[in-house]
Amino acid sequence: MRLYELVLVLKSSLKDADKKKTVDSIKEALGKVKFQKDNEMGQKPLSYPIKKEVSGYFLALSFEGENIPSDFEKNLINNDNILRHLLLRK
Repeated sequence: MRLYELVLVLKSSLKDADKKKTVDSIKEALGKVKFQKDNEMGQKPLSYPIKKEVSGYFLALSFEGENIPSDFEKNLINNDNILRHLLLRK
């Protein structure tokens, strides 16, 4: 098993229901992984505007799994609610 950490910057203008829906779709796209913890860091100002947003909602997901689907990062890039992402293998 490999340990991963996914850090997301979501649009701050999203409602709570839309944030939850986005995170749930990401978890579903990962498939069979074991989530360890979700660390919600809250809304913070960005150093520079991204897609005309001046602040973002930061979230870190830690999980264990064998491998990540090959199109997972492509799905993150194509999701309009996600401003930036960082996927780390620990």
